[in-house]
Amino acid sequence: MTDKQRIKLALIIAYEYGGIDGDHHQKWVVDQIVRALTGDGYDAWVKRHNRGAEGPHTYEWETGIAP
Repeated sequence: MTDKQRIKLALIIAYEYGGIDGDHHQKWVVDQIVRALTGDGYDAWVKRHNRGAEGPHTYEWETGIAP
């Protein structure tokens, strides 16, 4: 998938699902956008996200619940 296609997919997800109520659904929307933008680099991105001052599990990425 090209960068342009990834961006287009992320924008479609934001448009279609961005207005859904509920924190758990919003976390899913953000996760889906990150997946679209990072492609095969998703797991590495989450690993970097979780790393902090207290080690590799300082934070926990939440995937939410699909609407």
